[in-house]
Amino acid sequence: MATLSYTPIGRVHSTRKNPTDDFWDHENASIELDPAQFSPEALLGLVDFSHVEVLFHMNQVDPSKVEKSARHPRGNIDWPKVGIFAQRAKNRPNPIGTTVCRIIECAGLTLTLEGLDAVDGSPVIDLKPWVAEFAPRGKTFQPKWISELMEKYWK
Repeated sequence: MATLSYTPIGRVHSTRKNPTDDFWDHENASIELDPAQFSPEALLGLVDFSHVEVLFHMNQVDPSKVEKSARHPRGNIDWPKVGIFAQRAKNRPNPIGTTVCRIIECAGLTLTLEGLDAVDGSPVIDLKPWVAEFAPRGKTFQPKWISELMEKYWK
């Protein structure tokens, strides 16, 4: 397989400094685009959307903790053992995070967001406006354990 390389487009500024789980809605977060690469025009029109999808590198993941197999999510044996690709865990082979966030404000090269679950300093890989037509088509479903896991994630 080929090795991929990306240049971050910006960095996350967040009140969350460490990659702990849960209670992400208590955090304030923004993304500052790299002024060496972009002018404010790069964000032009983004505020016409309610949400943006943020792709970021989870740069605080300890390489020795990367999971490539199956495990109980968060070590909870009450939940089934599932493969890393059936989870949204941070300790994944390619620590790429993706979150759909509410856009609060766009000012210059700074995008202020609600609901970004990235820690301070995380490199941002890309931004994409959330478009309803890219949402899942048809009925969606998920196992009960993930709903239980997510109960406190955003509170």
